[in-house]
Amino acid sequence: MRLLRRTVPLDDRLTALAEAAQAARGRLPDHVVERARTVAERAGERRGLSVEHTVVALAGATGGGKSSLFNLLTGARLAEVGVTRPTTATARAAVWDGAGAGPLLDWLGVAHRHEIAGEPSGLVLLDLPDHDSIEVSHRLEADRLVELVDLLVWVVDPQKYADAVLHERYLRRLARHGDVTLVVLNQVDRLAPSAVERCLADLRRLLDADGLSQAPVLGVSARIGAGVAELRAALVDRVARRRSWAARLAADAATAAAALARASSGSGSGASDDLDAELPPDGGRIERLEKPLTAALMDAAGVPTVVEAVTRAHRHRSIVATGWPVTRWARRLRPDPLRRLGLADGRRTDGAAEREFTAALREAGRPRVERAGPDDSGGAVREGAAPRRSSLPGASAVQRSRTDTAIRNLAHAAADGLPEEWAAAVRRAARSHARELPDRLDRAVAVAAAPFGRRPRWWGPAGTLQWLLMVAAVAGALWLAGLFALDYLRLPEPPVPTLGELPWPTVLLVGGGLAGAPLALLFRVAAWLGGRRRGRKALRALRASVAETGRELVVVPVWEEVGRYRRFADAVRNASG
Repeated sequence: MRLLRRTVPLDDRLTALAEAAQAARGRLPDHVVERARTVAERAGERRGLSVEHTVVALAGATGGGKSSLFNLLTGARLAEVGVTRPTTATARAAVWDGAGAGPLLDWLGVAHRHEIAGEPSGLVLLDLPDHDSIEVSHRLEADRLVELVDLLVWVVDPQKYADAVLHERYLRRLARHGDVTLVVLNQVDRLAPSAVERCLADLRRLLDADGLSQAPVLGVSARIGAGVAELRAALVDRVARRRSWAARLAADAATAAAALARASSGSGSGASDDLDAELPPDGGRIERLEKPLTAALMDAAGVPTVVEAVTRAHRHRSIVATGWPVTRWARRLRPDPLRRLGLADGRRTDGAAEREFTAALREAGRPRVERAGPDDSGGAVREGAAPRRSSLPGASAVQRSRTDTAIRNLAHAAADGLPEEWAAAVRRAARSHARELPDRLDRAVAVAAAPFGRRPRWWGPAGTLQWLLMVAAVAGALWLAGLFALDYLRLPEPPVPTLGELPWPTVLLVGGGLAGAPLALLFRVAAWLGGRRRGRKALRALRASVAETGRELVVVPVWEEVGRYRRFADAVRNASG
């Protein structure tokens, strides 16, 4: 069940139309967007001019009798009358109570002005050039003023009232302007009364088919004055209400909004209800699609390789730092897994990595690329991609395919329910940072991996203890060697302190030698467990960093585009009133 819509004030409708045009820029055909923008700007200009005057235009074809009606309504011969050829080259204005109407007529571009005394005060009556004139300049002038005036009086005759050009080029396009349109069938004096009724009924039928069911139809004769009093009364009533200008602007806004809705939906319907489709999507669905996107990006960025390198590097460095000094030199000959990948070396912090990244960009002469929403050209990357910062291998064809599939699936889910024009914009937004994505992933991995190259605090005391044991063993060996040399030379031996029954040189040699190896084995077990723990932490950190990069370069542009459509749809509904 559809809820009743509230009435939107005119100012809000025009503001909404301008917002809709701005949101649609680069997404919908330029001529439709420009038309909406022009209507909003023109409405703002009209509101700033005299609202105490109502501009009424007599429009019609050659020989229809506009100029004759103009003279009859003004009570003076102000317009030249012709029968078979156009005589009105430029519009003429008759102004009742013209005080304050000057700026309005300047805006309309009407130079020929005549002051009329009496009532109805505030009426500005224009005699327009023929819309079917053989002179192109006449037609252009008529078309220009038809777009600007507050109230349109279409003057037709029994021969041309069904003319296809009149209905298709003008009346049908003014379907929402019934409140500011009157249609006058002139020259009824040439017809029998029964023929007049048939012509008026047929004209009414044609107007209803054009969507102008609210537009009144009057039969008049400029030659004998029949029906002119009713026409004058209708004009006096509209002028007295001082609302025709607002009704015209509201109708213009509704027409422009409907054109935006048609262009957005890609259909021929004129209803803004085309935008009433269920808008996508619930946040949970997008979050669920973010998970496969993150997984694909992690694989493409080499996160499994980095996690393995963090684990192995921790164990490698632990053994180098805390292993038995007699054998740890052999470990130093092996390559460090993290350094081999060009990642964290244990001394950089996140801030240092960021500074190094910025410095690398500066040295390369390329600006740092920060995230930005899709621009009016569709969000293409305008700046160069950042240089790679690690030695991780690039993504394989399979990994790139997985990433493209994940991005495409997320974009399709976000665009589900949107009109095709906007769905295409969402898909473009999802790929708007495609060139930047590999380097940003590499940067994200390098920055996230930096803290996991740091040395744990216990490595220092453990390494010192191993060296102390080594020094003790060497000191014990040297001490015993000295005692052996003294005995060999038959020199008197100095007193040797003992620990219980064992001499200290033996305690130092045996204790330092035997304690170092088991302690190194214990530290190796600790390193193995620590490597597993650090690998798990690295995986969490890398997943968060890659997910944030994917969110920044893929998800956020997509949601910004969806949000842009939401704003557009709301603005079109408000502009439609």
